[in-house]
Amino acid sequence: MPVKKKIVHHTDRVNEEIARELMYILKDVKDPRVSKCFISITRTETTADQKYCKIHYSVMNGDPKEVKAGIKSAQGFIRHELSSRLNLRNTPELNFVYDEGMEHGAKIAEILKNI
Repeated sequence: MPVKKKIVHHTDRVNEEIARELMYILKDVKDPRVSKCFISITRTETTADQKYCKIHYSVMNGDPKEVKAGIKSAQGFIRHELSSRLNLRNTPELNFVYDEGMEHGAKIAEILKNI
């Protein structure tokens, strides 16, 4: 029986590379609203033409509203760094979206722990 190989689409690979590089880039952001907390990239969604990328992130030990403001302030730096680190035809416009999934999971775990 032949072994089936997983087909990796180009966009999937780009999403993985963007997520990996953003983890490093966010550590280099000087804004204290970003640098003083742990930000995790949970998912990236790049359009097929690579013009736009939606980045889902979660925050630990920080205020999500403050982090979002810090990311917005540093967005030019983040995109420039991404452009210099990845060899893409187009560097996508970045849209950061707060992902409440981890926070919700932590609340449920705390409730179950107290039962």
